[in-house]
Amino acid sequence: MNPLRPPQCRPHDHAACHSRRRSLGLLGASLLAACGSSPPVRLYHLPSAPPQPVPERPARTAQNWQLALPVRIPDYLDRQALLLPQGETGLLALSDHRWAESLRDAVPRVLREDLAALRGEGRVWTSPLPAGVQIAARLRVEILALEAGADRRSVRLQARWTLADPHGRDAPHSGSADLTVPSSGPGVDELVAAHRLALWRLALRITGVN
Repeated sequence: MNPLRPPQCRPHDHAACHSRRRSLGLLGASLLAACGSSPPVRLYHLPSAPPQPVPERPARTAQNWQLALPVRIPDYLDRQALLLPQGETGLLALSDHRWAESLRDAVPRVLREDLAALRGEGRVWTSPLPAGVQIAARLRVEILALEAGADRRSVRLQARWTLADPHGRDAPHSGSADLTVPSSGPGVDELVAAHRLALWRLALRITGVN
C-alpha cells in the first residue's frame, strides 16, 4: 500500500477518512517544500573602519586630494556572488555567499575612508566637492585584480593609480601595487577579511606610508 495514496473512504467512516486524507496532504506538501528549499544566503560587508591601527606617523598634510569616481574594477568582479578560484583558471561563484554591497561602490567607499585616516580627516574628498574646498591633486585608481589565491589562503590585489594636478602645473605621478595578503584560513569569512586588509595596504602604498 502506498502511504501517500489517499485512502478510499467507506460510507460509515467519512470523518476519520477525510482527516487521514488531510494529514497525508499536509505531509506531501511538507516533503515538497523540503525538497525545493535552498540554503540561506549569507551577505558579507567590507567595513569602513581600517582593519589595522593607523600608523603613528600618518601621511598627514594640508593638501586636499580628490578621489576620482568611479574607481575602475574588472567587469568579472561586478557581481553579487563571492568568487573563489577553481582549477587553473576557473572561478567559482558562490550563489549563497554574496556581497552586501556592489564592489563598484564598496571599493571607493573603503579606499576613501582609509586615505582619510592616513592623510587626515577632511583631506580626501569625492565629488561633489563642498564649496570652498581647493584640490591639490586628483587621484585616479584602477583595480586590476582582487581575488583569492589558488590555495584560498590569500588574496591578491593588483592596482595602479595616478595623482595629477587638476590645474596642470605639475607632471602627474603614477604608481602601481601588486599585493598578496595572507588569510587566516580558507573560509569565506577569513577571505573577506583579507579583501579588506588588501585595500588598506593599497591605501598605505598610495600615501607612501608603506
